[in-house]
Amino acid sequence: MRQLKQKVYELLCMKDEAQSLEGILSLPPGKSVNALFTYIQHTTEAVKWRAITAMGRVVLQIYEDKPESARIIMRRLMWSLNDESGGIGWGAPEAMGEIMALNKKIAWEYRNLLLSYVDSEGNYLEYAPLRKGAVWAIKRVTEAHPDVMAGD
Repeated sequence: MRQLKQKVYELLCMKDEAQSLEGILSLPPGKSVNALFTYIQHTTEAVKWRAITAMGRVVLQIYEDKPESARIIMRRLMWSLNDESGGIGWGAPEAMGEIMALNKKIAWEYRNLLLSYVDSEGNYLEYAPLRKGAVWAIKRVTEAHPDVMAGD
């Protein structure tokens, strides 16, 4: 697993973004997604955003074969935002947004939850940087599926 994680990191750091994504998508999706969980939290913005983009595409691949496995990944991202998880959840809202933007069925399933992260009556993310990530995610999903986010 450590070798795969290092390989994913090397791919994320490549100059050519398209080649980077292509390389990640050529790896076993169930394994590469675990490495991507680490890198959506990366402090280097370029690595973080490439990991978020890649996670969206990898989860789309996973969904095509095993929809429930994709849902488990979404729940894992949600859990990372929960105080009880012991973590902070860096990159989780953005990764959720990217996954939802690429998969309309997932978007329908998790729409209300994503919106609740910015609703003071819902699962409001009190930490402003995380909330900013949720706002970005809502915008990303709205651009991809305006009907879903409008509730139509």
